Amino acid sequence: MRLLIQHHTEYRFTEPQARVVQMLRLTPGSHIGQNIVHWRIDVDCDARLKHSNDGFGNIISMLYLAGPVERIGLCVTGEVLTEDRAGVVSGAIETLPSVVFTRPTDLTAHSEPILALLGGQGQGSRDPLSRAHALNSDVHAMIRCTARRGTDVHPAGAIVVAKAGCSMDLAHVLVAAARAAGFAARFVTGYIYSEEPDSSHAQAPHFWAEIDVPGFGWIGFDPTNDQCPDDRYVRVAKGLDFRDAAPISGARVGGGHEVLNIGVDVSLSRAQAQA
Repeated sequence: MRLLIQHHTEYRFTEPQARVVQMLRLTPGSHIGQNIVHWRIDVDCDARLKHSNDGFGNIISMLYLAGPVERIGLCVTGEVLTEDRAGVVSGAIETLPSVVFTRPTDLTAHSEPILALLGGQGQGSRDPLSRAHALNSDVHAMIRCTARRGTDVHPAGAIVVAKAGCSMDLAHVLVAAARAAGFAARFVTGYIYSEEPDSSHAQAPHFWAEIDVPGFGWIGFDPTNDQCPDDRYVRVAKGLDFRDAAPISGARVGGGHEVLNIGVDVSLSRAQAQA
């Protein structure tokens, strides 16, 4: 597919800020099955951008603004060529060994609800790939996906108890369950194209997991849709959990509070749509 992406983010502050520093994980990389045709980040105020890579290999852009800052507008636009590789990740930058992604975090801890999720897996009677698919389907069946996420990030165990969450929450549960089952697993941030333009998943960043399956390597699993990512997905950043792969994170110097508005549009290129 040839996908066009527009991602708008607006911050408004109730009081002027003396300084704002943000880390943007908004730029995807090219690898087998995903080729970035063009990509740019625009800021509608006087700001400085510095690009580099973090420890996970993600492309990051550090955004620096000197005050007074009352509003920040970011616009990300890009075009990506994708192909369906049944979720298999090949040719991507790998800066860390897989064993790093076996470590639980506060958001993906081996809690009792997570261990209970593994109870019916019959791990010894299935090959690793079948077990990974079964975990993905179990998380999809157990947790109702809600339209939007709130401002709070909840541990995976709490999501299992609540039996409801957004795509970020489902991804955390799958990562936690996969690690508890003995896999290396990581959290992934990206985008998904939907043929339903009003779909909540098409209007915000999408989140899923990748599991290192013995004999196959890293494979993506999306518990929200109970499938492996195909050519409708654009993979942007990865980490141990959301905190390592959040599209935007940072700090500010100033009082008051902030109001955040996000809009995402993922569409087919005109030539692709007419094909």
